[in-house]
Amino acid sequence: MKRTVYRNARLLDPATGLDAPGGLLAENGIIADLGPGIANGATPEGADVVDCGGAVLSPGLVDIRVQLREPGAEHQEDINSASRAAAAGGVTTMIALPNTEPVIDDVAGIEFVARRAREVKTVKVFTHAAITKDLAGNEMTEFGLLREAGAIAFSDGPVGVSKASVVARALSYATTFGALLMQHPEEPSLVDDGVMNAGELSTRLGLPGIPREAETIMLDRDLTLVEMTGGRYHAAAISTAASVERIRAAKSRGLDVTCDATPPNFALNELSIADYRTFAKLTPPLRSEDDRQAIVEGLKDGTIDLIASDHAPQDQDSKRLPFAQAAPGGIGMETLLPLTLELAHNGHLSLPDALRKVTVVPAERMGLPVGRLAPGAPADLVLFDPGRPWRIDADALRSKSKNSPFDGRLVQGQVLRTVVDGRTIYTAPEM
Repeated sequence: MKRTVYRNARLLDPATGLDAPGGLLAENGIIADLGPGIANGATPEGADVVDCGGAVLSPGLVDIRVQLREPGAEHQEDINSASRAAAAGGVTTMIALPNTEPVIDDVAGIEFVARRAREVKTVKVFTHAAITKDLAGNEMTEFGLLREAGAIAFSDGPVGVSKASVVARALSYATTFGALLMQHPEEPSLVDDGVMNAGELSTRLGLPGIPREAETIMLDRDLTLVEMTGGRYHAAAISTAASVERIRAAKSRGLDVTCDATPPNFALNELSIADYRTFAKLTPPLRSEDDRQAIVEGLKDGTIDLIASDHAPQDQDSKRLPFAQAAPGGIGMETLLPLTLELAHNGHLSLPDALRKVTVVPAERMGLPVGRLAPGAPADLVLFDPGRPWRIDADALRSKSKNSPFDGRLVQGQVLRTVVDGRTIYTAPEM
């Protein structure tokens, strides 16, 4: 029997409200016991002992939106490199978007990801399946077969399905399988050739803008369709004050609706691209300071349910271009924890509430039995020092691509150890 005792920890489980000194016993990949009395007495025979030094021991992070780039663009990222990046960031479960080459729109695509994850054997890797074939927005995929094969939810990844009739059918059909539809709300006809938030700054920089209404128009339509069909819906990466209001109103009407925000949209604003910095070219675009503050308020009051990294690796050739031609997207798994902790350090959320948004809430919404510290639960753990300062250095990150919009940013909160099913898959270099 493989036993590991974690002693001298600050146990923090957002699912139960546990926040107390103590220890944890893992046996054969499962949490056997935890609490203040663990490891204060005799160590179980044959057990490995990890002294946590007073650091926080919490459930591993659950990232619901990751672009793996495998198959098809392995020069940007692959399942192995993404898994290493996730482990270094304290992410123990990640869910891949289907925008690979070929698109994950059939059972073979889901089985490929599952097989590669078993081979890599680092973090837990699941996948969303495409709503429409080839992400073309026209013909629906076989939801039943994909769900049976292991699809966690259905999404066309970084693009929204623009045809209302297709979304309505998808919402209705998904309810048959208890499945969730995840949309990136952005009306493509309004995006057109836009490359940043529309407004005074885009005019001054001479760059075509993406209006906030591109997001809210599709969101309004989708929420109306959710009300019509009774479907389950998740809005990905909302970025505007108006979107927060729409989600808040939909929840007040009792709709089965959730949403997430990404660190760039609560920690940065459009000024980050004032020098045509392509690493800050993202989807959705960085918005105004008023929008950023509204996203923070939505996280504070619970309108925004969870936080996702929206990890989108792009190689240097795709980013070292004039701003209008550069590819959008930024990597984010290795910086997800410290940027989420900024919400606690800045007094917007308590530490447990900040961690809720990257552990138990995404796990529950996606129907995964992870994200909590409890006897019988998988021993998926992250040990971190919430106050340890460090500077984000994109070149030192483990992702194949280095396109972090936070390069050079000073942050607090460093992962010391990451554990999946009782196996230590990452330790900080100094440990």
